[in-house]
Amino acid sequence: MAPTSSTLLFLDGGLGTSLEDKYGVRFDHDTPLWSSHLLVSDQDTLRACQHDFGRIPVDIILTATYQVSIEGFARTKTPDHPDGIAKPDIPPYLDCAVSIAEQVKSPSASIALSLGPYGACMIPSQEYSGQYDAGHNSAEQLRGWHLDRIHMFDQIGDLHNRINFLAFETVPRLDEIRAIRSLFAPSTSSSLEASSILRKIIPYWISCVFPGTDYTLPDGSTIDQVIDALLAQDVPGQLPWGIGINCTQVAKLPELIRRYQSSVSRLVNAGRLETWPSLLLYPDGTNGEVYDTTTKTWRQPENRTVPTAPWERQLAEIVANTLDMRCWRTVVVGGCCKATHADISKLRSTILHIG
Repeated sequence: MAPTSSTLLFLDGGLGTSLEDKYGVRFDHDTPLWSSHLLVSDQDTLRACQHDFGRIPVDIILTATYQVSIEGFARTKTPDHPDGIAKPDIPPYLDCAVSIAEQVKSPSASIALSLGPYGACMIPSQEYSGQYDAGHNSAEQLRGWHLDRIHMFDQIGDLHNRINFLAFETVPRLDEIRAIRSLFAPSTSSSLEASSILRKIIPYWISCVFPGTDYTLPDGSTIDQVIDALLAQDVPGQLPWGIGINCTQVAKLPELIRRYQSSVSRLVNAGRLETWPSLLLYPDGTNGEVYDTTTKTWRQPENRTVPTAPWERQLAEIVANTLDMRCWRTVVVGGCCKATHADISKLRSTILHIG
C-alpha cells in the first residue's frame, strides 16, 4: 500500500566540484582519491567546503568518502607515505571523514556514509560507462570488492551510532546493484558477522546514474530491470530504505521518475513489494553540460537545447509534482556535480516557497 503523503528532506550538493570551483583544489593523477584526498592533504579546506552545505541547512550530509578504496589509498603518495597508504593506515582518515560531517552538520541533520561504485575508483573513472575490468565484471566479484571496502569502516569506533545511512551512489550496472543488495542478505551471513556496519541494519539507499540520451543504465538495463534488482524480494534480506537517481541531467528526471513510479507500482500491485521506498533525487547542477572523463572538463553537447529556467526552479517543480503523487515514503532532494551550496540554498528556498 502506498503512503498517503511524503516527507521532504534536503541533501547536500557536489563536493568535488565545489572544492574545485570555490576553493581552487585541483584533482589529477596524483590525487586518485579525488575529494577524499583532502582527508590526507587538507582537512581544513574540506571542513570549510562541507560547512558551506551544513549551514544551509541540509537534512542529510554525505561524508567525503565517495572515492575511498583500498586501491586509491595505495596509489596516494605523500611525504609520510612515499609508497602509498597501506590498508592498516587507512581507518584514521575514514574516521576523520565522519568527524568532519559531525562537526559541520546542523544538530538535527543526519549523516550518510557515501560509497561510490567500483567505477568511481578506476583510472579513468568509469561510473558513467560501467565498463569494468575483468576482475570486477560480475555480481560476485563486485560484492567482494564492496565488502572489502566496508570492512575498512569497521575499524572506526562506534560508527553505527555516528551515521544514519549507507549511501551507495552513481551505480551504473545491474550486477552491481545486485552485488550491493547481496551484502545485506542472510545468505552472506559470514560477511555479516565480519562487518559490524552490515550487522547493525543501518538504512541504506542505492542511487543510479543515467548519463546517456536514453533512459537506461550505462550497461543497457531498462528501468523495469533496475527496479526489480533494487526492490524485488527474491533477494532475501534488508530492502533499501531508498532508491534514487543522481549524477544525471535534471531535464531527464521527469521521465525517469515516471518510469520509476510505474515500475514500483507494478511490483506493489503484483504483491511483490509491500511498501514504497523513499526516492532520492540529486541531479547534476548544470545547464546541460556533461563531464568528459578523458579531458576531465565539462562541455555542452552539440545540438542540445540549453534550459532557460534556473536549475533550482526546474528541480523544485519536479519535486513539487513528485510530492503531489503521494506515493513515495520520503522524497530526498539535493544536487550532484556542479551543484554548489548556493544552488542548494536557492533550491531549498524555492521548494519551500512553492510548498
